Amino acid sequence: MIKISSYKNAEGNIIGFRSFGHAGYAQSGQDIVCAAVSVLIINTVNSIEHFTSDTFHIKEDEEKGEIDFRIVSKLSNESSLLLNSLFLGLKGIKEDYGQEYIKLI
Repeated sequence: MIKISSYKNAEGNIIGFRSFGHAGYAQSGQDIVCAAVSVLIINTVNSIEHFTSDTFHIKEDEEKGEIDFRIVSKLSNESSLLLNSLFLGLKGIKEDYGQEYIKLI
């Protein structure tokens, strides 16, 4: 199961996330749930890096399926939108494939 938790600032805005684990929907290389989550997360991080001036900290461990990402500068409107969009997509995956593969904390 992929477990994803959000980091929020004092105002309640999402400033990052931690994703851990593998979905287990199918064999490695054929797991469409893992692939969908990976695409959303990687695209969000890349978009924040290329389209905003926000600074962030990221830690990755591919074997564990872990990505820990957090904005460390003041949160821009653009990064806020991208992070909210990420969680909208993750909620859609959870609704389509079920809580046994992805859990949002």
